[in-house]
Amino acid sequence: MGKVAVGAAVVCAAAVCAAAALVVRHRMRNSGKWARAMAILREFEDKCGTPIGKLRQVADAMTVEMHAGLASEGGSKLKMLISYVDNLPTGDEKGLFYALDLGGTNFRVLRVQLGGKENRVVKQEFEEVSIPPHLMVGSSEALFDFIAQALAKFVAEEGEGFHPAPGRQRELGFTFSFPVRQTSISSGTLIKWTKGFSIEDTVGEDVVGELTKAMEKLKLDMRVTALVNDTIGTLAGGRYHDNDVIAAVILGTGTNAAYVERAHAIPKWHGLLPKSGEMVINMEWGNFRSSHLSLTEYDHALDAESLNPGEQIFEKLISGMYLGEIVRKVLVKMAEEAAIFGDTVPPKLKIPFILRTPHTSAMHHDTSPDLKVVASKLKDVLEISNTSLKTRKIIVELCDVVATRGARLSAAGILGILKKLGRDTVRVGEKQKSVVALDGGLYEHYTKFRTTMENTLKELLGDEVAANVFVEHSNDGSGIGAALLAASHSQYLEVEEP
Repeated sequence: MGKVAVGAAVVCAAAVCAAAALVVRHRMRNSGKWARAMAILREFEDKCGTPIGKLRQVADAMTVEMHAGLASEGGSKLKMLISYVDNLPTGDEKGLFYALDLGGTNFRVLRVQLGGKENRVVKQEFEEVSIPPHLMVGSSEALFDFIAQALAKFVAEEGEGFHPAPGRQRELGFTFSFPVRQTSISSGTLIKWTKGFSIEDTVGEDVVGELTKAMEKLKLDMRVTALVNDTIGTLAGGRYHDNDVIAAVILGTGTNAAYVERAHAIPKWHGLLPKSGEMVINMEWGNFRSSHLSLTEYDHALDAESLNPGEQIFEKLISGMYLGEIVRKVLVKMAEEAAIFGDTVPPKLKIPFILRTPHTSAMHHDTSPDLKVVASKLKDVLEISNTSLKTRKIIVELCDVVATRGARLSAAGILGILKKLGRDTVRVGEKQKSVVALDGGLYEHYTKFRTTMENTLKELLGDEVAANVFVEHSNDGSGIGAALLAASHSQYLEVEEP
């Protein structure tokens, strides 16, 4: 063998060794990065842990805060607002009633003809109206004039099958899903606007008064008999169909709960006790907080960057507005420290709230062998392509951790309400059925969230109690619920009673 050949062989061998070393180094680097990504996930999962013992502590804390909020104004992070709703629908209601549901950039007007126990909802119609953006930041008068005009047009189209009682005013239930200081069943002053509205001259005003002025201008003979929020509407809609409904929970973009309290168990209530002996309480439970809630560095960061730091902590852990954002924050850390998407952090991933809960829900529910849905969401939403199956699997697991924590904490919150009402145990010889009405897009569309929440509630209650506690979907409670509350608080009820 010539010197040249030997030299070439040595060079070749060296090159092969170098290439092999590079591959090994690359693999080691990759496995190091992979180990880091897994470590981030495991640490997050550990911090998000919701063992049954911890959930019981959360439920106990919820009950304690409920007592404190009922005892005095400002006594708790839970506002426990008195709604002045002391008559929930029974099913006996008869006649034509209207509802107006204002809670965002659209509002709905709705009418129902009620036929009593036998016929229930005989007929209903509704119309959705978009609010022009300039009216969301204009004057109070302009906004309510616009709403009243849409309402008057809707009343004018009242057709066959709807029978207003002769000589009586039409009555309306007004669902107003903004923070209000309620002063009676049919009045309340606006505390502040949210959801993109900013109309200074409405703040501190009675919103029913504003709507009534606008209706009077149009000679629309209609009276607001109930001012409620969407959670109380859901409770009313649930109770109308099932007399055992004792509470309502909204799990959607935001979250809240309302329930039926014994009037004598509300120390801060100084008025006459209602005839029914009951009062609906709007908990505003999104603002609940406790040292037992499993908060991580990502939750603290999300809270610090939010419009309301230190507020709505429970909501930031369980509601649809935030679940996708928590997933994004963990992915950013994995991209920075474990390069799971390559050497640079994808620019789109850095945009807050770009990953929404419907996206994470779709990825979480992906059952295809190669996780096609995850790949397509990463590509469409974050412009990340060519991910490995291993990376896609870690993302599904991450979505699962975030949703599981939210669902299990929601169940603990419901247990807190049941405990406050003494419905978390079985009394000897008593078979009391308790139904919780649920509504909201998160509950309705995020299947794994819903099933985890329901299974956790069963686990917390134990088989014997769980056999008498039911969670039911109360669809469109906030619309029809307001019309039902207009009926159960009608000014003509006294006239009709024998």
